[in-house]
Amino acid sequence: MSTAAVNESAPKDARRQAERQVLAALSGLLIALFVSTLSSTVVSSALPKMVRALDGSQTQYTWIVTATLLSTTATTPIWGKLADLFSKKTLLQIAVTIFVVGSVAAGLSQSPEQLIAARAVQGIGVGGAQALVQIAIAAMIPPRERGRYSGYLSSVTALSTIGGPLLGGFLVDTSWLGWRWCFLISVPVAGAALLLLQRTLHLPVVRRDNVRIDYLGATLITSGVSILLVWISFVDGSFAWASWQTVAMVGGASVLLSVALWVERRAVEPIVPLHIIRQRTTLLAILGSIAAGTAMFSASVYLSQYFQVSRGYSAVQAGLLTIPMMGGVLVSSVLAGRLLSRTGKLKPFLLTGTVLLTVGFAGLGTVDHTTSLAFMSLAMLCIGTGIGMTMQNFILVVQNSVPLKEIGTASTAVTFFRSLGGTCGVTVLGAVLTRQVTERMAQDHESASVAYGAATGHIFLIAAGVAALGIVGAVLLRPVVLRTSLDTSEESATEPSRP
Repeated sequence: MSTAAVNESAPKDARRQAERQVLAALSGLLIALFVSTLSSTVVSSALPKMVRALDGSQTQYTWIVTATLLSTTATTPIWGKLADLFSKKTLLQIAVTIFVVGSVAAGLSQSPEQLIAARAVQGIGVGGAQALVQIAIAAMIPPRERGRYSGYLSSVTALSTIGGPLLGGFLVDTSWLGWRWCFLISVPVAGAALLLLQRTLHLPVVRRDNVRIDYLGATLITSGVSILLVWISFVDGSFAWASWQTVAMVGGASVLLSVALWVERRAVEPIVPLHIIRQRTTLLAILGSIAAGTAMFSASVYLSQYFQVSRGYSAVQAGLLTIPMMGGVLVSSVLAGRLLSRTGKLKPFLLTGTVLLTVGFAGLGTVDHTTSLAFMSLAMLCIGTGIGMTMQNFILVVQNSVPLKEIGTASTAVTFFRSLGGTCGVTVLGAVLTRQVTERMAQDHESASVAYGAATGHIFLIAAGVAALGIVGAVLLRPVVLRTSLDTSEESATEPSRP
């Protein structure tokens, strides 16, 4: 039996039965989302000790995060295409299983290189879990009602985001546990998700005819972006800007991405659906998602390092100090979800959220090793509130504008660019941070704590500029009223015509 969508026009008893079915199905979906999100946040406060234990470098520190983000980015569109062809439930179970394999491998790693490779495997599962949870929810609940249920989704995301750094700090600060449990602890939680998905999630398989998966496009895009990220990580350190390595890497990446664009224009089913991306609403949602993705990932990664390296706090204390940001995510996402279901109007939330993101990062852009923690807490609260109001809603904008048969492709298109923005953001900011610290310690003879403090402020000022792009996207977005039906064929989305 399929999981029923909630229909507000149905009799009261039928609505209650449908709501019970949806909530039961959501239990497994939310646990899968929780454990996949936790895999990123739990390492944030543990990374400094993790890298020291494996004798890793600052560049490897960045790539332990980037490897997961990159493989998540590369595989998300593929999972979306598969969801348009095969059972969403089966695909989600496969994704969670891959995540478990990567988690075990990460927990048993003996070197930074092994850990980076295991994190890449983890990212494949994370990409599937996060994308397919969104797709499954979109297949069960109409966009207007999704705002109400998104409160549960956002609460779970916020819980994993808040609890992750605290849990990671506790694990690495506990001698009889250690950093390996940051990965191994996900295994039983993922097992519970698999069991619940098997028992509660029942979705019809809506197949699209003649679906083809663009593996070539995905490979070309991933290869091109990967080469650019490797170049960013090592240029001006291992080799000069004007060197044959730069020419080879930048030239090779440019060729690969140019060929990828050529392939995508001619592919029957492109991995990046140009007909969807060319739509004004989707394009602006992607711009906003890139800004939000960069904000979320860079803040979670580099704030923890700042508190531990520049301020001398323990891993647990570093996790506690980020609570204002995580609390902002929790409260704003729940309140925004409930208000959104009542009004159906997205733009006010997106505009307010992107402004708060930018203001928060601008505030963090002034920090050094002596900045008031009260001031930092206020800036982090703005960032968290902004993330809670934008992260899911930019995806919802696009889901509202496409038919049910394209929900998978459209959702993962936005998620793809959000992950890509986060991946590039973390890598670029990590490279800038490394160079800033090295130069300050060499030229100005600053201590590590002083150099890290000033360099962190510098990279967050860059992040504020990226976040400002989200304001542009939100301002230019036409007012959208969420539809109350699952499919556009049942009820057209209400959106004012062009002036």
